[in-house]
Amino acid sequence: MPKKVLSVLVDNHTGVLARVASLFCQRGFNIDSLTVSATNHPETSRITIVASGDDETTYNQIMKQTAKLIETQAIFPLNPSESLFRELLLVKLRADETNRGAIREIAEIYRAKIIDLSVSSMVLELTGEPDKIDGFLDVLSTYEILEMCRTGVTALERGWKKDPPHTPAR
Repeated sequence: MPKKVLSVLVDNHTGVLARVASLFCQRGFNIDSLTVSATNHPETSRITIVASGDDETTYNQIMKQTAKLIETQAIFPLNPSESLFRELLLVKLRADETNRGAIREIAEIYRAKIIDLSVSSMVLELTGEPDKIDGFLDVLSTYEILEMCRTGVTALERGWKKDPPHTPAR
């Protein structure tokens, strides 16, 4: 199923995220990734949504309905060739003297950071595009992953792109 990435600038108020997310769920679009973050305007939050769905008409309808929400300041699709997508991964692996060196080498290749080390485990941090995170996890799959967490996609348009419209919060 094709994935769509949307950036939505909204008023920073309670309940806005629930209203935006429900528009996708009601129309049968699965939300694969959802991040909400502060912006350089304290009254504004950025919601980045990665959603799967086949129906382009429904997707366009969701965008229009999201734009109509009183809290929505701007909504725009993000084209992968014109945008920067990043995720953060934290992964804890069983690591002892027999495999620690090999895990370190993998971490160096992917430019992951070792952020915690104990006698029996190692925690790695990696940021990058979703495909890089997926590849890293594939390589690590031969080791015992004790715990892991992964953020959703956060994204911005590239610097050469025209800045998205921004309407100050009411």
